[in-house]
Amino acid sequence: MNDILDIRGLELAFTRKRPVLQGLDLRLESGKVTVLLGANGAGKSTLLRVLLGLQRPDRGTVRVFGKDPLRHHAMIAERIGYVPDTPDAYPMQTPRRFFAFVAPHYPTWNQELCARLAERLQVPLDLRFSQLSRGQGMKAMLVAALAPEPELLLLDEPFAGLDPLVREEVLQGLITELRDGERTVLCATHELEIAARIADRIAVLHAGRIVRHGALDEVLADQDQPAPRALHELLAEVCA
Repeated sequence: MNDILDIRGLELAFTRKRPVLQGLDLRLESGKVTVLLGANGAGKSTLLRVLLGLQRPDRGTVRVFGKDPLRHHAMIAERIGYVPDTPDAYPMQTPRRFFAFVAPHYPTWNQELCARLAERLQVPLDLRFSQLSRGQGMKAMLVAALAPEPELLLLDEPFAGLDPLVREEVLQGLITELRDGERTVLCATHELEIAARIADRIAVLHAGRIVRHGALDEVLADQDQPAPRALHELLAEVCA
């Protein structure tokens, strides 16, 4: 088995009274789409920041492509596509200038793919980000994340807060790209519907740990109790 991501015993707390990740273990196989299901505030964004080398854990080991993301940040970052939960471009930038700015940071940047994705998703290339709707901004972030044809794609609640039509456009754009090529994906969300549409596997994050990880149908069929409650009750809370 070829693991592109290996996390063991990960612990992180912002304060002594606020533990976020508590002994988290997770391994991702190459070429699989894994949806990380967790309630808002469960630590999904924090976990992604750890994988990007932007957050130092208190304990545990994290390996991305076999490397420590803190010690090998630049090497790992150029092989990862990342879509944050809100667009993180400068408000005065246009998507066209944003793409030109990030392209040199990725040796595998595919300008033809960038142009094709921007056209397919109808990204207004010459409007400033401050003028874009949230949906347009998220489409631009998705284009920037996919254009380098990354080995690992990290998505942090990319569909949250979008109106239904735009949400479907972004989701369809993502599904098309995932279908067109093999790519390892970790998508953090609290929406079970997203998992049902894109996931090969799901990992359920609860109380700082991965309490279920496996193929979607297998996890949903498993009614063992990871806590005092049955799995369907836990998913109801996680996906609320």
